[in-house]
Amino acid sequence: MKPDLFQAPDYYNLDDLLTEEHKLVREAARDWVKRDVSPIIEEYAQRAEFPKQIIGGLSEIGAFGPYIPEEYGGAGLDQISYGLIMQEIERGDSGVRSTASVQSSLVMYPIFKYGNEEQRKKYLPKLASGEWMGCFGLTEPNHGSNPAGMETKFKDMGDYYLLNGAKMWISNAPFAHVAVVWAKNEEGRIHGLIVERGMEGFSTPETYNKWSLRASSTGELIFDNVKVPKENLLPNKSGLGAPLGCLDSARFGIAWGAIGAAMDCYDTALRYCKEREQFGKPIGQFQLQQKKLAEMITEITKAQLLAWRLGTLRNEGKATSAQISMAKRNNVEMAIKIAREARQMLGGMGISGEYSIMRHSMNLESVITYEGTHDIHLLITGLDVTGLNAFK
Repeated sequence: MKPDLFQAPDYYNLDDLLTEEHKLVREAARDWVKRDVSPIIEEYAQRAEFPKQIIGGLSEIGAFGPYIPEEYGGAGLDQISYGLIMQEIERGDSGVRSTASVQSSLVMYPIFKYGNEEQRKKYLPKLASGEWMGCFGLTEPNHGSNPAGMETKFKDMGDYYLLNGAKMWISNAPFAHVAVVWAKNEEGRIHGLIVERGMEGFSTPETYNKWSLRASSTGELIFDNVKVPKENLLPNKSGLGAPLGCLDSARFGIAWGAIGAAMDCYDTALRYCKEREQFGKPIGQFQLQQKKLAEMITEITKAQLLAWRLGTLRNEGKATSAQISMAKRNNVEMAIKIAREARQMLGGMGISGEYSIMRHSMNLESVITYEGTHDIHLLITGLDVTGLNAFK
C-alpha cells in the first residue's frame, strides 16, 4: 500500500479566507482520510463493498449533520465547515462522501427542518452518532429528473398511512435503519415520511454490477402495503419544494466534494510528472504536461473561489437554488475533466489501482448525474437568467 502523500493546492491563498475553526475542521477530516480511508479504499472499491467500519470515524470528524445544532447531536458548524468536510472526504473517495452527504443533507436536514421536536429528538442524535444510518427516497424507476411525476403513494387509513411504491438508485439503502421517503397523498400532494427498517412490507434490495461509486452501498426501496405510523409524517413542509430543499443542501456539499476529487487527481499527476522520466528528463519538463497541470490548478482555484463564495452566501441565508446548481455543475465538470487529463498523464499507470485517478474518474461519472443531471442544472441556470422555462 502506497503512503498517502497528498498535499492540498492553495494557489490563491484561500486559507486566508478561512477561520481557525474552518482549518481545524478541515485538518481533522484530512488526517482521518489519510489514516482510515486511503489505506483501504482501493481494496473496497475493487470488491464493490462499503467499509462499514469507517462509520464511527465519519461521526467523530463531524461528517454527519455538521450544521445540525449540538442539542440534537450535530456539531453546530457553519456551511463552509460542512463544505470543507465534504471536500476532504471526497478527496478520499466519492462513495464515502456520498454516504456522509446523504446522512447529513438528505436525512438529518429534512428531519431537522421539516420535522417536529419529537422527531428531532428521536432520530437526530442516533443519526449524528452513526448508530443509525439513513437514506433518502426520491428517485423512482420511471421518474429521475422529473420527481413531480412520482408514483409512490400513501393513503390515510385512520390509524396509520398505507405506503406503496418503489425508489431506486438509493445510497445507503441496503443497511439504512431509516428512510426519508417522498410520496403523494390521495390529493396528489408530496409529503415526507420516515420509514423504519423492520416495518412489514419494507425491503431494500442491493444494486449490483456498478462500475462507479463501487465503495458506496446502493439499493432500492420497496414499499408493499407498508403501515407507517402517523407520527412519522414530516409536518412542517410539503410539496416538491420540500425534497428540493434537501437537494440544495446536498448539491452544495457536492460542489465542495468534487474539488477534493480534482485536487487528489492533480496532486497525483503533479508528483508523478516530477518523478517519471522519459527521453532523459522528467515528463513534467515537457510543455504539454505543464500545460495540463497549469490548466488543472487554474480550474481548481476557480472552483475553490466559487465554493467559498457560495458557502458565504449560504451562511448569510442568501444563496439561491440556481446559484447552488451552477456550482454543482461547474465543479463536477471541472473535476471529471481533470481526472481524465490526469489519467492520460500517468499513461498505463493511470488505470491501475495503485493510483486513485481511475477510481475518481469512474466515481465522478455518477456524481455528474446524481442530485440533478449535468444538463438539467444547465437548464436551471438558463431559466434563472432568462425567466423562460425550458422544462415546459
